[in-house]
Amino acid sequence: MARVESPATEEVTYLEAIRQALFEEMEHDDRVLLLGEDVATYGGAFGVTSGLRDRFGEERVLDTPLSETGFTGAACGAALLGFRPVVEYQFIDFIATAFDMIINFAAPHRYRTGIGLPLVLRGPCGGGVHGGPFHSQNPEALFFNTPGLKIVAPATPHDAKGLLKAAIRDDDPVLFLEHKYLYRRLKETLPPEDYVVPIGKGIVRREGTDLSLITYGGSHSRCLEAAEILAGERISAEVVDMRTLLPFDEELLLASIRKTSRALLVHEDTLTGGVGAEFAARIAEKAFEYLDAPVLRVASLDTPVPYSPPLEDFFMPQTATIVNAARKLAAY
Repeated sequence: MARVESPATEEVTYLEAIRQALFEEMEHDDRVLLLGEDVATYGGAFGVTSGLRDRFGEERVLDTPLSETGFTGAACGAALLGFRPVVEYQFIDFIATAFDMIINFAAPHRYRTGIGLPLVLRGPCGGGVHGGPFHSQNPEALFFNTPGLKIVAPATPHDAKGLLKAAIRDDDPVLFLEHKYLYRRLKETLPPEDYVVPIGKGIVRREGTDLSLITYGGSHSRCLEAAEILAGERISAEVVDMRTLLPFDEELLLASIRKTSRALLVHEDTLTGGVGAEFAARIAEKAFEYLDAPVLRVASLDTPVPYSPPLEDFFMPQTATIVNAARKLAAY
């Protein structure tokens, strides 16, 4: 059995933090179920669920047929019966086949019936691993216009664990986006005590005064790298990690803009119709008088994700891209 707990003094990866959250919530509440393709026998495509079947048995960690529509519907049924199912998609790209079940049933269920649907939909998203167009997508914008659904995108091991625990305890459906590039690249020492990261609350990762880098998920690390480079050029960049995309922390977003008067929105999803467009709209609507420059956006190109490593690097926002955009913004 793979280890699912670590001493408080030991650093854990982003992947291990997610596994810890699953383990602790399944220990705490026997209503929590895990289901998806290969989550039991093989521990999932990336090993996130390794060891959980051995600890909790096949009745709570279930391998499913190759049908996202089917097992998402089964999870909705289980939630209606009083369970708290966690669905894993091998790659979040394949959630598209369950779109109808999520959008037309799970998300509006409380509005239609007065009864919440406690359901977590989680899986690996994002590029940088040369997975091509079917294994590298960032689908947050597809679900962003969905009342009743929550969307979270953790950028650190601490938040991956805390947000997943909060999502499992939530009484409504939560889309939980795990950036696969972060799985084994980030390590952090986590608190020994039980904790959650509240859904709907962002955080300032780095204080700054000249401009705000507004980001989330896989782009967060690149924004911190960019801020460090900019600091060497005497440009003070504030890095704001939104953490939750729906509902997002409008108060934190606007407070940062009122402080710095410049906004650069950075995300890995494609530019057109991306989540950053809504952030920009809120800034224009509610903090326009504080702006000293146009709101700029850095995002992926409006194309499918390329297989070719050089093309994928060109397609996605890189640290240098963010730095160049920030220089332009600071020069206004």
